[in-house]
Amino acid sequence: MTAPRTVLLTGAAGGLGTLMRELLPAYGYELRLLDLAPIAGEPEALVADLGDRAAVREAVRGVDAVVHLAGISLESTFDKILRANIEGTYNLYEAAREEGVGRVVFASSNHAVGYTPRPRPGGPPVPADTPHRPDTFYGLSKSFGEDLAQLYWDKHGVETVSVRIGSCFPEPTSVRMLSLWMSPADGARLFHAALTAEAVGHTVVYGSSANTRLWWDLSTARALGYAPQDDSEPYAAKLIAEQGELDPADPAQARLGGHFVTDPPIWPH
Repeated sequence: MTAPRTVLLTGAAGGLGTLMRELLPAYGYELRLLDLAPIAGEPEALVADLGDRAAVREAVRGVDAVVHLAGISLESTFDKILRANIEGTYNLYEAAREEGVGRVVFASSNHAVGYTPRPRPGGPPVPADTPHRPDTFYGLSKSFGEDLAQLYWDKHGVETVSVRIGSCFPEPTSVRMLSLWMSPADGARLFHAALTAEAVGHTVVYGSSANTRLWWDLSTARALGYAPQDDSEPYAAKLIAEQGELDPADPAQARLGGHFVTDPPIWPH
C-alpha cells in the first residue's frame, strides 16, 4: 500500500511512544501525538483519555493510520485494565471504523501468550498462531485486543497488524531479554513495515530483533517486509556473567512471560 502520510501515535508520552516519535518521522510520517499526559516540548500533542469517545474520534479524524501504543503496560486491577486497555482499545477501533481509517498497528505483547513454555535450546520457535495463554489481566487485555482486531477486519474491513512486542529498550537488561529484545531501530523498521505492507487483513507478528537466542518465529513479520538488523548477542556475555543462565525449573524462567507468570510488576498509577 502507499505509505500513510499522517499517523496517530497513541501513548506518545510512554517509553515506547517516546522512542517511536523520535524514529518514525525519518520514514516520512507526520505524527499526530496523543497521550493521557502532556508531552514536554510537544505543545500540539493531544491530551485525552481513551475513555472519552468524542475525543478519541476527534483524534482519529483525518489520519491515514494509527499506531496504538496507549494503555497500561504492566499488571493492574481488572477494573483499571478494563477501562484503559479493553474499553479504550474498543473506543479506538470504533473511531477508526467511523472515520474510515483502514490500518491500525496494535501494540500487543508477549504476555498474551505468557504461559506458553519457552522453546528448548535447538527446538522449534513459538509460532505466531500459538493459542492465547495470557499470564495476567494485562496479557488478557492484549489477547482481547488481538481478537477485537480480527473482528474489525472480518466485520468492518479495518486492517491490523498486532505486534506481540518483547522488550524494546536501547539495550537488553536481563538474560531473558536476550531472546525477546527489539532494538528501537528495529522497532521503527517493524512499525514501518506494518504500516505499509499490502493486504495484511489481521496479521499477528512477534516484535523483536534477529536475536541469536530468539524464542519465537519472525516469519509473519518478515512477510510484511520487516528486515531486522540488530541482535542482542553482543550483550549476552556480560548479562550471563551477572545473572547466570536461565533455569528451566524456575516457572519465571520457563515461560515466555517470565516473571509476569509468578510476580508481575504492578502499574504504579
